[in-house]
Amino acid sequence: MTSPYKLGQAARQRARKLSREDMYRIIRNPVVTEKVTALGERHQMAFRVALEASKPEIKAAIEGLFGVKVTAVNTLVAKGKTKRFRGRPGRRSDVKKAYVTLAEGQTIDLTAGLA
Repeated sequence: MTSPYKLGQAARQRARKLSREDMYRIIRNPVVTEKVTALGERHQMAFRVALEASKPEIKAAIEGLFGVKVTAVNTLVAKGKTKRFRGRPGRRSDVKKAYVTLAEGQTIDLTAGLA
């Protein structure tokens, strides 16, 4: 049986070898709300990410796409609400968000397009 340390090391190695296509698959879109804008003062950003994405993969994708240094990644899964659509019960999709803390002096400009 492998140790938990080796599993973490394997995840880090996979995260380093992401193609640009995989990075775009992991990072869906930025979250732009008043709360997230206020977090910018503490060098934090929020992104919607793929449900199956791990923290090392998210970190590698953000660093690869935006060219910044990430110090921490916190994730949460917002469970989809049960709603009614045309009188029939339905369910919204689950959403995973990643709150990314950038290194001191690093910023991401969301108004400029990606190269």
